[in-house]
Amino acid sequence: MEDTKHEEFAELVDEYEEEFESPDECHRMAAYHLTQAAKHHEIAAEAFSNDDQVTCDLHAYRAYKHQLNGQQYAEMAAMDVGDVDVIEEA
Repeated sequence: MEDTKHEEFAELVDEYEEEFESPDECHRMAAYHLTQAAKHHEIAAEAFSNDDQVTCDLHAYRAYKHQLNGQQYAEMAAMDVGDVDVIEEA
């Protein structure tokens, strides 16, 4: 009975760990989303220059969503870094 509980717990831990990205994945996803945000801002700027408010608004909104996602991934990556004071001493 005890072995069954241990195995179930080990499986649960494995599933839990698969839910979260590693720091390198977080950095890559942050870079992807921030790059996409920049692209959408460029499209929004061009649309605004062409007096196309609908397209401008659409791409501004998409840029904002990518920016939020990029920020979230950047924060997750930063949380995996050790103490900043220790890094600066090294």
